[in-house]
Amino acid sequence: MDVVDVWTGRLASALQKSLRMSNEAFAAHLGAGVRTVASWHSSPDKEPSPDMQAALDTVLEGASSTVKSRFQLLAKPAPGEASVQALRVAIAVVVRGDDVLLVCRRDSDSLSWQFPAGVVKPGASPEAVAARETHGETGVHCTVRRELGSRLHPVTGVTASYFLCDYLVGEAQNLDAVENADVTWVPRTALGKFIPSDRIFPPILKALEDA
Repeated sequence: MDVVDVWTGRLASALQKSLRMSNEAFAAHLGAGVRTVASWHSSPDKEPSPDMQAALDTVLEGASSTVKSRFQLLAKPAPGEASVQALRVAIAVVVRGDDVLLVCRRDSDSLSWQFPAGVVKPGASPEAVAARETHGETGVHCTVRRELGSRLHPVTGVTASYFLCDYLVGEAQNLDAVENADVTWVPRTALGKFIPSDRIFPPILKALEDA
């Protein structure tokens, strides 16, 4: 595997192992932060930024034949891994002035307020999914400002990637009456009244405070 179509955390970690580098050494080699390298180990499905994709390409292209051979072995998926992918969702935290966009989900026989979200299929861009699903659910067009991080969701157990998004245009309305009961803008200061603060991903709260 001398060429990688799309780098993931798993493949980046495989390259690191091939080079026999520590997190600190690999980060310095790429010009990245140590936290970035560590996140690839904890989030193997996460796709690095475009700039980091290019940096990883450069490192692999300049590697010795021994390193490349080692990488080919380490990059191979484990038996059964190629056909199974953990469920992943992209979550949009859409900000309009002092308000944030929420949808009211129908969960079995209960209702819960959440941020717009969509399932990320293999090969799809999480950023694109976040923006597309927001429009499909609410009629609101948004653009991704930056990624806030990923985690294993404490309630659903799926891998969740969060994106801070800026409102562009569109009236908030419930376009998916099967899954959602309502759609609304709420003041950022009142977010805890809709979603318990201990269930909100901490980087979201920090981003809303800074916005």
